[in-house]
Amino acid sequence: MIGKAHSYLVAGFLIGVLVSTSLFAFLVPQLREAQRSRDDVVLKLAHSLDQQHPVHQAMLHMADRLAELSGGSARIEVFPNGQLGSEVECIEQLQRGALDMTKTSTAALEGFVPEFAIFGVPFLFRDEQHAWEVYDGALGKELLHSGREVGLSGLCFYDAGARSFYTVDKPVLKPEDLKGQKIRVQESKTAMELVEALGGSPTPMNFGELYTGLQQSMVDGAENNPPSFYSNRHFEVCKHYSLDEHSRVQDILLITHSVWNRLSPDIQAWLQEAADESAAFKRQLWQEKTAEVLESVQEKGVTVYRPDRAPFVAKVKPMLDAYQGTRIGELIQRIQGTP
Repeated sequence: MIGKAHSYLVAGFLIGVLVSTSLFAFLVPQLREAQRSRDDVVLKLAHSLDQQHPVHQAMLHMADRLAELSGGSARIEVFPNGQLGSEVECIEQLQRGALDMTKTSTAALEGFVPEFAIFGVPFLFRDEQHAWEVYDGALGKELLHSGREVGLSGLCFYDAGARSFYTVDKPVLKPEDLKGQKIRVQESKTAMELVEALGGSPTPMNFGELYTGLQQSMVDGAENNPPSFYSNRHFEVCKHYSLDEHSRVQDILLITHSVWNRLSPDIQAWLQEAADESAAFKRQLWQEKTAEVLESVQEKGVTVYRPDRAPFVAKVKPMLDAYQGTRIGELIQRIQGTP
């Protein structure tokens, strides 16, 4: 009996060891996964554009690349369509630490970082190539970092093309055509000064309210790039699009500076690489989309004009001259001196 009992004890002990070993083998990966999940970095990124917009596609590309580069330990969650607020509201959330990243127009950022008024200065760049020489050069990097004192770090610029006027009733072929016209502008002092200098009446309005504003004659027109004109269906109301290309107000990808500082050097490098790749990806998408939508809006009854820019340039010269002796005046000189 004693021998049999001993055998039972040994067998029970062995079974216990096997169960414990199996349980341990099962639990260890789960524990490691739970630990890894606790250590993962998840960044919330919000913007105000729709999911078909090239900007959104570029940010999804960035999110995929960051996950790939980090082996899944760093991820970006993208919230489009203004789900988390307007551009200005998202910038304020970054400053409060309620949001990690946002894409915003440099015009909206002007109220937080005065240097970004430079992007609204009209007819500043000779052409698209000249603009990208600036964005990709030393001055562009300097501007990306200029918001750190107010808690904002720039990762890259997203191509937003050139802004031009579109109107409901008559085209803008010369500055005089803007006289008496209420033109929707962004919440930007520079944008308002531009329309005033050309003889129009600047009317700040939330972009999401612009379609109704055009329909109900609250404004007579607006100014924006071709993909935005198309994707927001403003062509259904405005049948005149005048490509004067008066300004190149770029988009910028921002991260809260304190969040950036908390990231490990590896994640900082991966995020910057993913952002740079997304900027190049967006630029290609933008060029393709611009050509596509200009053709499409003409098929839908919009007349596209290419007015002589010289009268517009002459009309806004006093506006540029007024910046002499200021920080913006210094930036204008540096940009105009860029080969």
